[in-house]
Amino acid sequence: MIRKLLRRVFKRGEPTPHKVETIGPDQHGIRVEGVSPGARRTCITLQEAGHRAFVVGGAVRDLIAGITPKDYDIATDATPDQVRHLFRRSRIIGRRFQIVHVMQGAETLEVSTFRAAHDEDTLKDEHGRVLRDNVWGNMEEDAARRDFTVNALYYDPSNGKIFDYHHGVRDLQRKTLRMIGDPRARYREDPVRMLRAVRLAAKLDLRLDPLVQAPIREMAELIDNVPAARLFDEMLKLLFSGHAVECVRRLREDGLHHGLLPLLDVILEQPLGEKFVMLALADTDKRIQAGKRTSPGFLFATLLWHEVLANWETRKKNGETPIPALHAAMDEVLDTQGEKLAITRRIAGDIKDIWLLQPRFEKRSGRAPFRLVEQQRFRAAWDFLHLRAQSGEAPQELSDWWLAFQEAGNAEREEMLKPDTTPKKRRRSRGSRGGKAGEEAAAVPPAPTFTD
Repeated sequence: MIRKLLRRVFKRGEPTPHKVETIGPDQHGIRVEGVSPGARRTCITLQEAGHRAFVVGGAVRDLIAGITPKDYDIATDATPDQVRHLFRRSRIIGRRFQIVHVMQGAETLEVSTFRAAHDEDTLKDEHGRVLRDNVWGNMEEDAARRDFTVNALYYDPSNGKIFDYHHGVRDLQRKTLRMIGDPRARYREDPVRMLRAVRLAAKLDLRLDPLVQAPIREMAELIDNVPAARLFDEMLKLLFSGHAVECVRRLREDGLHHGLLPLLDVILEQPLGEKFVMLALADTDKRIQAGKRTSPGFLFATLLWHEVLANWETRKKNGETPIPALHAAMDEVLDTQGEKLAITRRIAGDIKDIWLLQPRFEKRSGRAPFRLVEQQRFRAAWDFLHLRAQSGEAPQELSDWWLAFQEAGNAEREEMLKPDTTPKKRRRSRGSRGGKAGEEAAAVPPAPTFTD
C-alpha cells in the first residue's frame, strides 16, 4: 500500500511528453458564445468552488473544426462526490470509471474527475482491457490518458484559452489523427478505440497516422472482447455520424467490418446487397446533415435485410410456410446479431415491423391497401420498399404505386385498386359432407400465398 502511494506521488512529478501549450481565442477561433450555456455554467460553478474545470475532448475538437458539438464533457479535479454536492440535479453513474451527469436545463453534461496514469495495479482482463479505473490524478495525467491528441484539449470558458498537452491543435490543422502513447497498448486497453479512430478520421477528414493504422487489421479480433451494449453504442455513433458511407469504406479497408454485423462483409460483396446497404447509408447521411430525424431501427433493418432474405429462402426451400418462415428467419438473424450488438427490444420491434410489412405491399386489391396505410410503421416500411426499388431488388412500379396511393384521396384510391381475382371457396351447405356442393368446393384451388 505504501509502495503504491509513493509510486503515484513520484509518477505525478514526472515531466509531460510535451510542454503544455496555451492557445488563445485568436489562434483557435472558438467564440465563448458558441459553447453551450450549460457547459459554461457547470465550469464556472466548479471554479467558483475552488476547483479546476474545463470543457474537454470531442466538444473542443469539433468547435475548432467548425462543427456544432452534440454533447459536452467537463473535466475537473473535483471528485464525483464533490461534484454531486455542488449540483442539485446530478447523479453519479458508472462502475469502470465513475462520472457525474449534471443536468442544466435540457442539457446533460458528463463531468469526470482527472484520471491517473495506469500502472501494474490497474485491473485488466487477460487481453489487456481495463476493467476498473476509479483512480484520480492531475490534469497532465488525464491528458496522457486520453486516446487521440485531438481529444486531449482543455478549454476554459472563463478566459477562452485552450491547454494543449499533445499538439492536438496542430494535428487538426495538419489533418492527421495520432494516438497518445503506443497504439498497440492503447488498443488492448480499449479495443473500441479502433472503431473510434475510423469514425473520427471519416468525420473530420483526417489521415490516420501510420502507427495508428498499422495494428488495426491484426488486432481487430479484440473487438470480440467488448461488451455487446458498449459496442452497440459505438456502432450507433459510427452509423449516425453523418459520414456512415465513408466510415464503412474505411472499416472495409482496415478489416473491421467483418463480424460487427453478421456476414456484413459477404453482403457488401454481393451486387444487390452492397448497392442496397450503401443507398441506405447515403440516405441516412443526407438526413443527418440536413438536421432531419433518423431511426436506428430503420437503418439496422436495411443492414440485416439480406441476412433475413437468405435465411427465409432457405427455409422456404425446406418446405416451411412463407410467413411463419419469415418470422423464424427474423428471429434467428436478430438472435445472432444480439450476440455481438445489444440491440434494444424497442429497436428490434421497429426492425421486425418494417420487415413484416414488405410482403403486404404485393397485395393491391380489396381492402388490404387501406389497412396497410393505417399501420403505424407504414411510412418507414414504404421508405424501405423505395430503397429496395432503387437497388433493383423490387419493381419501381410497385414503389411508385404505393407513393401515389398514400397521397391520394379515398375516391382516387378506389380507382387505383386492382380487382380482387383471388378465387373464393364456395361455402358448403350446412350439414353436407358430400354431394355436388362438396365436390364443387373441393375443386376450387387454395388461395395463393406470398412466396417472394
